[in-house]
Parts: sequence; C-alpha cells; structure tokens
Amino acid sequence: MNKEFCSRLRRRDSLTGTFVKLHDPSVIEILAHAGLDFVVLDAEHAPLGRQQIATLLLAATAARLPAIVRVPEATKTWVSTALDCGAAGIMVPHVSTAAEAARLADLMQFGHNGRGFSPSTRAAEFGQRGIAKHLAAQPQETCLICQIEDPQGVQNATDIAAIDGIDCLFVGPVDLAVSIGQTDVSNDEVAALCTQVVSSAVTAEKAAGMFSASSAAARSWQETGVSLSVVGADQSFLKTGAQAALG
Repeated sequence: MNKEFCSRLRRRDSLTGTFVKLHDPSVIEILAHAGLDFVVLDAEHAPLGRQQIATLLLAATAARLPAIVRVPEATKTWVSTALDCGAAGIMVPHVSTAAEAARLADLMQFGHNGRGFSPSTRAAEFGQRGIAKHLAAQPQETCLICQIEDPQGVQNATDIAAIDGIDCLFVGPVDLAVSIGQTDVSNDEVAALCTQVVSSAVTAEKAAGMFSASSAAARSWQETGVSLSVVGADQSFLKTGAQAALG
C-alpha cells in the first residue's frame, strides 16, 4: 500500500487527502470509506502523542488508507516512531533551507546520521521481513514532504527541491500569509509566493503539494501543477456537516 502511494506521489499523480486531528481511529475508517487517497495525521497542530499516532496508523493499515504524519518537530524520535509504525511518509513544517532539507533526508535513512533500525516493527511486519528485505523495501515505502511556510523557504525552494530524498514541496498558505503580515490566503502577494514554490517543485520534477480549504480552491491549484492536494480536515468536515444539518 505505502509503496504504491509513494510511487504515485513521485510520478506526480493527482492525489487528494485531508488532515486528521481527532484521535478516534474510527475517523480513519470513515475517511477510508469516503475514498480519499491518503490522510495526514497532524501531530503539529493537534494533541496527538506518539501512542495515539501508533493507534491511528494501525487503523490506517487495517483500512488500507496510506497515512502521512506531520511531525511536531523533526527529530529522530518522531521520524522513527512514525515510520516504524507504518506511516507512508513524513511531512515536516517550516523547512527553510537546503541544509535543513538535507538533514531531514538523512533522518529518513537507517544508519549513520539517520534513524535506528529494528526488524521487529509494524513497518517490518514484526520480524517477518528480516533485516535485508526491510532495508531494501523502506526507501520505496516512505516519502519525505517539506513544508514551505515562510519567505526564506520560498527563496530557497529550488535548492530544497534539488536535494536527493525530498519527494514533495508542500505549501502551507496560512503560515505563509501570516509570515508576511497577511491574514487572507487569497492575497495576491501570498498567491505569488505559493505559485513560486509550485513552480520550483515542478521544475525539479518533484511533487508540488498545497493545502486548500475547499475543493474549488484545490482544483484551481491543480491547474498550476499541484498534484498532492490536502483539502480541509476531519474537524472542518464535522463542523460543515453539522452546519448543513442546521441549515
């Protein structure tokens, strides 16, 4: 499942998912039934601890729904937890330089400067794979997504995209807007910065990702080269559903 997802991401196939901020594993099952291509477990902006991430990834594995983990900090502990528990990839907030991107690419690997290796994890089928098979399989089953969320990141987007091991540049338009003193993500200056990141990714033949609050906005960005669309979140779907019922 994860190998197929990562392959599609690297081919820049059109993929649509959403953020998950609630820790009930039933949310994952429901979203899988809805037909999404993937979900992003948001440990940056929701109170999801390592144990909860492990439980949600178990649900994602059972539901055959690829899950990316947006880590709260880019440490070996968080990267190892997410990937060992079966995540299809890591999304890292606020990547601003090529040096940061290179360090993240190292963290995705086993061994020197990277994460520790264990053949007994869920990702390694609890020992069924063996060391050699798991070492060979992991690079095809995991991807690295760098979020560009400030002017420095935009300026360095081309260099970041050029780093081997970076699979996608993902624009966080809200943080990007706030970083330049704006509160409207549709502001022309914000849109221009977003477009610059998308262009940098496409030119480097890497996937371009974008968060959109609505499907209409996602379709608009897809026309510019965005292939990885994160639309809304489980919380927003719950709220809009309730509001529709009241209406």
